[in-house]
Amino acid sequence: MPVHQLSDLIRYVRHNSPFYADLYADLPPDVDCLTDLPVVDQSAFWAANTLHGNRVLTAPLDEASVFKTGGTTGAPKFSCYTREEWREFVTAFGHGLVDAGLRPGHRVADLFYAGELYASFLFILDSLSHAPVGSVRLPIGGAAPLETTVPTLRDFAAQIVAGTPTTLCRLAEHLIAAGEQLPSVELLFFGGEALFADQRRLLAGAFPNAEPRSLGYASVDAGLLGRPVPGPDARVHRAFAPHTVVEILDDATDEPIREAGRPGRVVVTQLFRRLMPVIRYPAGDRAEWTDPEAGVFRILGRAEEGVRVGPVSLYSQDAQGAVAAADTEGRVVGMQLVVRRWDGRDGLVLRLATAPGDEDPAGLDVLAKSVVTELAEARPFYPDAVATGFVHPLSVEWVRHRDLTVNQRSGKLVRVIDERPTA
Repeated sequence: MPVHQLSDLIRYVRHNSPFYADLYADLPPDVDCLTDLPVVDQSAFWAANTLHGNRVLTAPLDEASVFKTGGTTGAPKFSCYTREEWREFVTAFGHGLVDAGLRPGHRVADLFYAGELYASFLFILDSLSHAPVGSVRLPIGGAAPLETTVPTLRDFAAQIVAGTPTTLCRLAEHLIAAGEQLPSVELLFFGGEALFADQRRLLAGAFPNAEPRSLGYASVDAGLLGRPVPGPDARVHRAFAPHTVVEILDDATDEPIREAGRPGRVVVTQLFRRLMPVIRYPAGDRAEWTDPEAGVFRILGRAEEGVRVGPVSLYSQDAQGAVAAADTEGRVVGMQLVVRRWDGRDGLVLRLATAPGDEDPAGLDVLAKSVVTELAEARPFYPDAVATGFVHPLSVEWVRHRDLTVNQRSGKLVRVIDERPTA
């Protein structure tokens, strides 16, 4: 399926999608410049993109694959691809897997999640099948018991294991607890979540010869976003030209950012999708250009991974930074922010995971106090709110990685958990 010219795509969606026709109603008839178009409001987009009476689609839903999206935040939504669009999607992403390190004959275990309209397992399997180099594909799945996954990986001497960071870390913890390693694994292909330094330490204990690498940046709703850029920073990606146009917009003005090193929100336009058009659609992430001319950018994290605790806004990046500063010995291998409410006030609990065998209560108590101090210094509004009685003091809860809460459908770590009663 050809990549469409932007002007042709705009004319097509204005004529065939009621949602985009309304969105562009006040624009001149011959708009062909992306920045002349408004950024899509996600709430309005999904309010119009319904199972019945759909106003986003450009044609009846007669031939398509349908997948769920939005499972980690909010109610699940549905994203549609024609067979030609899906083939273009996985073929382009498959070429990016070579940038990630895929080589001819690699034995690749797919530990992403399948079923319930979830896309990642099929997406990775199809991307491997459409990659420009051959591979041996092991479709194990993320829901398979670890007791059977490990023998399969060992029997086939898997060289690449692909999954979410959370799935890979659970596998690593299982191996370490059993006193085992998988030295045949050369690469750990991760996607769907960021991979942090604490998780890398856990993975190194189970996969001593493996290098973690991003397999690419994509989502089932936004589509293609970035192919891996080889190098020391796995957050760096290059836009999937010519299929995709990636913009980074100023948070306050929505003006495109042109210079390197200035953070903003990621907005994407897909030039190969017409059934469910994606034009200036917020991807839900923040990023910064590292080489604007080459379309190379660094992902900085999810835009919405934060929470309001009383009058204070906190983000998972704040807590990650505090843990990194305090944990000089590398004992923390996972983290969640948990918000609770008791005695009429909100409180934040940092749920921190340690590796199997780390049984030093006194040392962990010292580390917990250090983490709390670092976070309080990074976000001084929180201790100020404690002093005025608006919120409870920060606290730490020590767990194992297997105890961290994950999304049951996707297997991704839930970084912010709100346990406050809603009634």
